[in-house]
Amino acid sequence: MSSKLKGKFYRVVVRPVMLYGAECWPVKNSHIQKLKVAEMRMLRWMCELNRGDRVRNETIREDKMREVRLRWFEHMMRRGRRGMDAQVRRCEKLGLDGFRRGRGRPKKYWKEDYWRLTNLVNLSPESVLSSGLKMYMVESKGGAIACMLFSLLLLGTWPALLTLLERRGRLPQHTYLDYTITNFLAAVIIALTFGQFGPSTPERPDFLTQLFQDNWRSVLFAMAGGMFLSLGNLSTQYAFALVGLSVTEVVSASITVVIGTTLNYYLDDKINKAEILFSGVACFLIAVCLGSAVHSSNNADNKTKLDSYSNDCKVGTNGISSFKPTNSNPGTKNDLEDGDAPRKAKFGTAAFLIELEKTRSIKVFGKGTFVGLAITFFAGICFSMFSPAFNLATNDQWHTLKDGVPHLTVYTAFFYFSSFCFVIAMILNLTFLYYPILNAPKSSFKAYINDWNGRGWALLAGLICGFGNGLQFMGGQAAGYAAADAVQALPLVSTFWGVVLFGEYRRSSRKTYTLLAGMLFMFTAAVAILMASSGHRK
Repeated sequence: MSSKLKGKFYRVVVRPVMLYGAECWPVKNSHIQKLKVAEMRMLRWMCELNRGDRVRNETIREDKMREVRLRWFEHMMRRGRRGMDAQVRRCEKLGLDGFRRGRGRPKKYWKEDYWRLTNLVNLSPESVLSSGLKMYMVESKGGAIACMLFSLLLLGTWPALLTLLERRGRLPQHTYLDYTITNFLAAVIIALTFGQFGPSTPERPDFLTQLFQDNWRSVLFAMAGGMFLSLGNLSTQYAFALVGLSVTEVVSASITVVIGTTLNYYLDDKINKAEILFSGVACFLIAVCLGSAVHSSNNADNKTKLDSYSNDCKVGTNGISSFKPTNSNPGTKNDLEDGDAPRKAKFGTAAFLIELEKTRSIKVFGKGTFVGLAITFFAGICFSMFSPAFNLATNDQWHTLKDGVPHLTVYTAFFYFSSFCFVIAMILNLTFLYYPILNAPKSSFKAYINDWNGRGWALLAGLICGFGNGLQFMGGQAAGYAAADAVQALPLVSTFWGVVLFGEYRRSSRKTYTLLAGMLFMFTAAVAILMASSGHRK
């Protein structure tokens, strides 16, 4: 048990027991002496001191009194001028008419006593202020890399949850509205915890203080980043259905790294090692080429399976483009959490692909690959811009803030970033409820409110994405946002979920497996190289 906990236990339990009924005692000097002895003995026990240590009682009492006084002094220092120059302090020095002080040294004031105390224990006011709970900021390279790795895991997982719901028939508009709510909630939680811990100083104000400062120029950059992220996330929601989870992540992430990393490298004043950083970017370029080859090979495999299945069932001989799927009822009551479809067909077979087409909310048979790839490229462009915009919001490289106005902290910028992302996503998805794209079924706000099938997964996806983005920015602020783009190697995680949950690449050709292995290897190398290029922001 710690000494602090022992002290609390003593004050709450032991001392009230010893003084129980004291208001009714005929108190004698012997009683007072016994209480003093008991109190002193308890104090020695808590300090783990015995008589053999030859520590005087007065020394122990002075130490405890010094702790209390320093704690109050710290409180006054945190209040700033409101504490050190409060009216009660100024009253000590007020002169009284007709009053003459006696002989001896001048009157001792509270402030003088505390300066003597801090000099005695070799403490400065700055060290007193820094001794308490502080705003948590990632400052070391090791901490930044840990944030990036955890962010990579989270950001590679949430797309799998959205894909799971789409393949089970839930409308993407409903899913994305739920996702957006908890994504914003994650930013609020981070801002009110990490961003609010510790004292607010002029150089590093807390979250609530920055909300009322004249920093609207940096806020606009953060909101622009949120707009780009919202458009990118919305685009990938439809790209997942058209070209698959793995290919969407490969293409969009690679575009993000090539453009976003280059912009962040120059915005961060080249704190990352260029020869290492751009070697990682080259690995991403190779990975995107391999990813495109994987998609082409896997698409050819699926077409072969469907052609063979169509011939056997006398459905037709024109492959994917001639297959006419049966539209599922968007109002079905099947429980998406239980996963009723598909149950009999094995992963990777033609029957599995046909059953999947019947249950999913976005029909992909008959749609060209060009549409899916175009949406994926648009998503990649949007994703490549949100990180540089956030970088400008937190570091003000273009010097848009007025003199004396501190930069936005990561947590405040992330709050504004997520706020505008939330607004854009709500407007677009409420519009898509009544005017859907890609021939998705129409819906309404009432239907969305009543659609509880799979809502838990969508809400969880939003939380995962929100905390993943927060960790990415925390790591980027410490080690450089260019290195933090390593978290865009999402296919390392999303491909795993694509194979395990959705049966992607099952029963494919050896060529597809070879290309897939090469793609994953290049992404692994890219992550390692980009993280090795981490710098240290001054």
